[in-house]
Amino acid sequence: MNTQKIFKYTALALGVIGLILQVVILNQGDDTIKLNALSGDYGVVSTMVTLALIVLAITVSLTLIFSINNLASDPKKLKKALLSIGAFGVVVLVAFLFSSGTETPLKDGEILSAAGSRWIETGLRTFYFLVFIAVGAMLYTGIIRLKK
Repeated sequence: MNTQKIFKYTALALGVIGLILQVVILNQGDDTIKLNALSGDYGVVSTMVTLALIVLAITVSLTLIFSINNLASDPKKLKKALLSIGAFGVVVLVAFLFSSGTETPLKDGEILSAAGSRWIETGLRTFYFLVFIAVGAMLYTGIIRLKK
């Protein structure tokens, strides 16, 4: 059997299961779901979440498999991809080195650890660095095009 047909039928089956679960959830109504959740019975909602996680896992797995297969066939693409991943790693490393973590009390009474705080700050700094790099690259290419 063709892999395209396998993927098509798998996607169709997962879509039909999701549609059935959605109809069941809508028929139960909000109040019933809330009352069941208060007693610890999440029922169809947890099944829907599990289905979503399965679909996410399948999607990520297939994306990685086909990307690696495509990269393995051409050494130039593989080298370029590894350089891009390395550059991203350098940006994250620089952001991590510039970040500091402090314990922070949260609204629910919990305390965010210093390491957690540092990783959050690292994520924000990484985002800012990448935005700065993207805007700089767009300005650079725009100026180069204007000169030509």
